[in-house]
Amino acid sequence: MPEQPLTQNAVYSAIPTIQIDGQANDRVTAQLLSMEMREQEGGMSSLEMRFSNFGTFASNLADMVFEDGKVLKLGAAVLVYAGEVSSPTEIFRGKITALEARFPNGAPPELIVLAEDALQGARMHRQTKNWDSATLTQIAQKVAQNLALTPVLSGLDTNVDTQQQFNESDLHFLRRVLARYDADVQVVGTELHASPRSQAQRNAVEINLNSQLKEVRVIADLSQQVTQVTATGWDYSQGSAISVTSQTTTFGPGSGKNGKDWLQQALTTRSQHLGQFANLNSQDAQALVDAEFAQRMRSFVVAHGVSEGNPNLRVGTYLTLNNLGARFSNTYYTTATVHHFDTEKGYETRFCAECAYLGGATS
Repeated sequence: MPEQPLTQNAVYSAIPTIQIDGQANDRVTAQLLSMEMREQEGGMSSLEMRFSNFGTFASNLADMVFEDGKVLKLGAAVLVYAGEVSSPTEIFRGKITALEARFPNGAPPELIVLAEDALQGARMHRQTKNWDSATLTQIAQKVAQNLALTPVLSGLDTNVDTQQQFNESDLHFLRRVLARYDADVQVVGTELHASPRSQAQRNAVEINLNSQLKEVRVIADLSQQVTQVTATGWDYSQGSAISVTSQTTTFGPGSGKNGKDWLQQALTTRSQHLGQFANLNSQDAQALVDAEFAQRMRSFVVAHGVSEGNPNLRVGTYLTLNNLGARFSNTYYTTATVHHFDTEKGYETRFCAECAYLGGATS
């Protein structure tokens, strides 16, 4: 699939569309100076909007714009749409959790509005609880229920035995348990999405250097690569010793030679041992070494770039980068994005993406 145009119009008009408590507001649109939405693996997107807090409206008197607390207020629901203004795409849904006033020397006052998505509730809710013989699906469903989100889950039917949540937030606990099985969680609109990384693909985007891809730096780094991951321990349920070695061969999108093979060719073999887990069963131990191995492999090639503002470029996007030469032109998995708009540069998307493969050269 070649690079797709961001608009069918002659000019790409990409001023964010913002709704507060379900309503658009002329003052919000007129006073916006910048907007930045951040997201990453593990979930919870955050939003920062910067407004000029001084202007002239219906009264024809210059005054502070938002100090009546009727629109931009703590707890207000925020919806942000980005992309072509005639058909924008939702990129953020959450609530205002902080307000900051700035009074710069020699310039009009500003209001900074900070918001977080629905996982903010899971970040704030701490508890101590034993999860007896639960599956990952059941854990994620319970967190979604507490947040009034619809769970959209796949590939999480593994029984993770008894898990202890000790004075730990629901978000940290969910992230921790999912990471042990190489899975990720994101809020998408009113849904909680969770699945193994091997099954996660939000969408696909292709961009070309010197076109929609403005700039990028890519590094292929062997320093954290290994040829295998091992773990040993004691299976308390079976009363026997455990010894496992990574077996996974699923490393995400892309093509070429993977980090394991490059390490063997360029340097040496290298084994990583997980010694911090004493009590395990065989299934948990195998999942741990497979997750550790896959995570290291995926981070072999990492790209940090800036593109034209693209609301479809999100965490979980399969991102194809073209015109980077035979080695680095490849398809990457997007692990973090920043959607940024300001009145000087307009709308752009910064991203971090990773790939287990170095393409092109084979020796």
